Amino acid sequence: MTTSVDPDHGTTTSARPTASAGQHRETMDGNEAAARVAHAFSEVIAVYPITPSSAMAESCDAWSAAGRTNLWGGVPQVVEMQSEAGAAGALHGAVTKGVLGTTFTASQGLLLMIPNMYKIAGELTPAVIHVAARAVATHALSIFGDHSDVMAVRQTGWGMLASASVQEAHDLAAVAHAATLRTRVPFVHFFDGFRTSHEVNTIETLTRDDLTALVREDDVSAHRERGLTPDAPMLRGTAQNPDVFFQAREAANPFYDVTPSVVQEVMDELAERSGRQYHLVDYHGAPDADRVIVIMGSGGDTARETVDALNAAGQKLGVLQVRLFRPFPTEQLAAALPTSVRHIAVLDRTKEPGSAGEPLLADVITALADEADHFDAGMPKFTGGRYGLSSKEFTPAMVKAVFDDLATPAPHRRFTVGINDDVSHLSLPVDDSFTIDHPGLTAVFYGLGSDGTVGASKNSVKIIAADGRYGQGYFVYDSRKSGATTVSHLRFGDKPIDAPYLIDAADFVAVHQFELLEKMPTLDLAKPGAKVLINSPFGADSWAHLPVEIQQIILDRKLDVWVIDATAIAIKTKLGHRINTIMQPCYFYLSGVVDQAEAIPRIKESIDKTYGRRGRVIVERNFAAVDAAIEALSHLEVPAGVVGDQHRMAPLPDAAPDFVKRVTGAMLRGEGDALPVSALPVDGTWPIATSKYEKRGIATDIPIWDESLCIDCGKCAITCPHAAIRIKVAPEAEFADAPEGFKSKNYRDRKLAGHRLVVQVAPDDCTGCGICVDVCPAKSKTEVKHKSLNMEPRREHLETERANFDFFLGLPEIDRSKVRHDQVKGVAQLQPLFEFSLACSGCGETPYIRTLTQLFGDRMLIANATGCSSIYGGNLPTAPYAINAAGRGPAWSNSLFEDNAEFGLGMRLGWEQQNAEARRLLEHVGGLDADLVGELLGADQHDEPGIDAQRERVTRLKEALADRSDATAQRLATLADELVEKSVWIIGGDGWAYDIGSGGLDHVLGSGHNVNVLVLDTEVYSNTGGQASKATPRAAAAKFAPHGKASAKKDLGMIAQAYGDVYVAQVAIGANQQQTVRALSEAQAWDGPSLIIAYSTCIAHGIDMETSMTHQGDAVRTGYWPLYRFRPSEDADAVPLHMDSRAPMGKVADFMGSEARFAMLQRAYPDRARELGDLAQADADERWRYYSQLAGVTRVLPAEREGAADDDQPVTSPTPEPGGTVTPPSGDSGAAGTTKAGE
Repeated sequence: MTTSVDPDHGTTTSARPTASAGQHRETMDGNEAAARVAHAFSEVIAVYPITPSSAMAESCDAWSAAGRTNLWGGVPQVVEMQSEAGAAGALHGAVTKGVLGTTFTASQGLLLMIPNMYKIAGELTPAVIHVAARAVATHALSIFGDHSDVMAVRQTGWGMLASASVQEAHDLAAVAHAATLRTRVPFVHFFDGFRTSHEVNTIETLTRDDLTALVREDDVSAHRERGLTPDAPMLRGTAQNPDVFFQAREAANPFYDVTPSVVQEVMDELAERSGRQYHLVDYHGAPDADRVIVIMGSGGDTARETVDALNAAGQKLGVLQVRLFRPFPTEQLAAALPTSVRHIAVLDRTKEPGSAGEPLLADVITALADEADHFDAGMPKFTGGRYGLSSKEFTPAMVKAVFDDLATPAPHRRFTVGINDDVSHLSLPVDDSFTIDHPGLTAVFYGLGSDGTVGASKNSVKIIAADGRYGQGYFVYDSRKSGATTVSHLRFGDKPIDAPYLIDAADFVAVHQFELLEKMPTLDLAKPGAKVLINSPFGADSWAHLPVEIQQIILDRKLDVWVIDATAIAIKTKLGHRINTIMQPCYFYLSGVVDQAEAIPRIKESIDKTYGRRGRVIVERNFAAVDAAIEALSHLEVPAGVVGDQHRMAPLPDAAPDFVKRVTGAMLRGEGDALPVSALPVDGTWPIATSKYEKRGIATDIPIWDESLCIDCGKCAITCPHAAIRIKVAPEAEFADAPEGFKSKNYRDRKLAGHRLVVQVAPDDCTGCGICVDVCPAKSKTEVKHKSLNMEPRREHLETERANFDFFLGLPEIDRSKVRHDQVKGVAQLQPLFEFSLACSGCGETPYIRTLTQLFGDRMLIANATGCSSIYGGNLPTAPYAINAAGRGPAWSNSLFEDNAEFGLGMRLGWEQQNAEARRLLEHVGGLDADLVGELLGADQHDEPGIDAQRERVTRLKEALADRSDATAQRLATLADELVEKSVWIIGGDGWAYDIGSGGLDHVLGSGHNVNVLVLDTEVYSNTGGQASKATPRAAAAKFAPHGKASAKKDLGMIAQAYGDVYVAQVAIGANQQQTVRALSEAQAWDGPSLIIAYSTCIAHGIDMETSMTHQGDAVRTGYWPLYRFRPSEDADAVPLHMDSRAPMGKVADFMGSEARFAMLQRAYPDRARELGDLAQADADERWRYYSQLAGVTRVLPAEREGAADDDQPVTSPTPEPGGTVTPPSGDSGAAGTTKAGE
């Protein structure tokens, strides 16, 4: 059933805000709409990045950096803090001083602000927090929108205003800032994360005069006069006793009592200037409605549209939109509801397990408890439902389902809508055939993160809206890294567009990556007769390469299909794989959405604005791509029928586990929304070793091995970011059934005589970054640029390499005891237990993690801080951590961003307790072989043979316990595996280690406990979009440092060395693989805390990621990143600091000049760049001088260290030797907590 929308038909009561004539119209997203107002009203803005709110803080910082003033002519001071708790503390201090302050946050960030929120509200201090409302991490992290975060602060005493659209985010931001000054009640202004924060829409913007008119200078002056000053000293923040605390808490009541009327007063004043009338609650629908939905946020607009459509068909329905949530508008709620209402469904975008009802439902029932006389038939029946958690779609069909349920004789008392709940049976049936048509044009674009599709789509909305039309853009992407799928939904029309849900039938569909046609539904959204644009490498021959399902859709719907090889144009114009400026003009040309004569100039104007800071060369390359695009377009001739037998969304292999086939497979096919509740784990625990089933196939070129040149060095495998190129050494007999042309070479090693070596690419998992070729040292003496590895077109080798890779996987893994674990060559042959992650192509972080798993993966416990490494390491649908043939592999968990060090320490303490308990039980269980017990308790597990021997003993122990029925034996059986040493690794990025988690990290390093810390240092907040951290170097331009970071980088390694008993290493795997392997092994062997600081190149640096590893070599060579190891020792002559890199050669400027983060500053502010560049060189010179001095200093570790041994026992710590080997401790090396598995 499809319904057209007539907003006036069947609806005689409507409070929908409307735009006034003559206002300035602009196109922006919800974050910018709110941030513009916040910046204008503020003097101090304390910030910390968190998705999806970061853009608000970034915009304010950029505006202040550019000199944009607030309403009073001053430039707001924007300060980046170390955490959201810090931002809230700074905000509290600023407003306490009497200035106007604000901040922006979401999810866990808002929760970290709660203590200060209580204080600010308790002190009746005006302030505003703008929240892009986002799910709070529970069984899993989600970056997407719902109201669980804002509902967690409803008790803090802050007023709460909810916006439902980009326009409202703009308008109600102003209401919040004005109302807080008038009432002294601080306000949270929130809107739905992503659905509103990232939706691009055309709105009517408020002028400075409009904003100024809402401010009463007397209120500003009164706030300033209440500020702390020694010129009129007072005391605030006292400690109170039971005699007065209660009374003082009640003293603020009058301020809250008047707040609703004041908010309405501001809304009325806004309406006088803008023509957009808001109310604390807005009713929309039939004046004699019998069924009403109560809702907050963007879902309200969906409900409005549905009410109009259903009322036009003769029903009597309404929707009540709550805008002021705190203080709750009790009187206004009752007054707004028609007296005819019989049934009310209250929808909450949150879940409170164990509650009688979600928050909005509870408030509505409480508010109406004494209002039975208001309704003709007495008190209405109430139902409560949950919807839209984690940005789950909320469509008109779902709204209809709620109304339909209310019309039944026995409506669900509590329900969910939008999912299939086959466990609690709370979900409502939804008729997906019910849709609402919109006048205007619709388009959907499928692309990959970092190919420019989303950016081009946003620009398209702005270009088209600048033509006097209205536009809406919403962008679907998951939280994984660049290379993940993106879907852009665009609507255009002559009227404002309020449709906060995805397009289900498009006039235009573009597929920017040909492989997506095979991997997911794409053309399924095309209307009959729609135009289709496909980026295809096959040109006129594309039809035969299309999956048969796609061919059938084209035939059945008579689609008008056009193709272009945009990738070839991008390569020719030196744009790499960014095809956005090629596909965008094709859309304009084919759709006719903009006059063709005007389209190209506008696109070029947008390019100039977007890429101008990167230099004229980049702009001209994009111009050339635009000019070449239209000429390269070709119309696809569609034959009469389907040809070929290629299918899309092929089923997973039969060998895949059942869960993977049923659940992971559905998610990979884009069918996760249809999975029932019963299919999903109840506690967030998921299987690992599933990334091998994803098979993205995104590479254009892949490395092809020339075995005749290979020197067996292993550099390619150890630096590959995705474990997509691997090395195996196997007996020659294993190659008897190799596919024709399978390459291998004789392996020169006396211990492995008769073995052959293979270097093999995984053709469907390789991202085509080219790092392996860049680092390969084996060059042809006769053919220029030819190496042992060479990038060649993937499609030309695909079938051959698929067969080769399948055979490669069947070759046996090397016996780990037969290769050296302290050499790159040997480690490269070990099975990686981290593979095919969705990290960005060329990622500089992942080689460290993969190498760790090759060394210790079968016994690792990993605590992973939120950040890039938690997203590519633990973001569904697949997991890159893998298992070996014995079923062992890394056990991984993410808690939060700020607590990772403590979380990892807790893991270590947990293992130590289990190990100690197992040892205790082993001594008391009785009836066991005495020799076995002695060997288990005294096992030397300092190296891999020792670990293997202990595992064999544990197997014998389990066999001996298998038939025992006594409680002690059974308890021991459950703990037996803990007699084998475990390796705890605490992993995270610099945002965690240098900023938000620095306090916890410092405590853990100072604890003396046996944990290992790996800091993946990208020198920027990579996961949230490139904001500066305390790891950001001087002179680098970043978000929150647009004029270049003025201060030097925090020296985390030296801080850790101050403890004396912490093993510390600074490494760069691209510069020195051997030093990295040695440092990881020594850190693992050290009986105490260890810290590895790993230089990690990142796309945020603005480099060619193909050279990611060799670029690290430049960083080391110039002294930008010195390599060292600090090895504590009890030796009387110990010199713990050892420099592993040579004295700098050349200038740091040589290195910095090759990175866009430094070059941008040079282009924009050359004088400042020169000044900061000189200081950066001085930083490097002084650092090397200081380190060199320390490298000659004797420092002895005292014999007793807290946490390393019992108070009455001498410490006998393993001491790393110069060659990287470790001398095991003497005495009882099996004692709990005294040894560490190592190589």
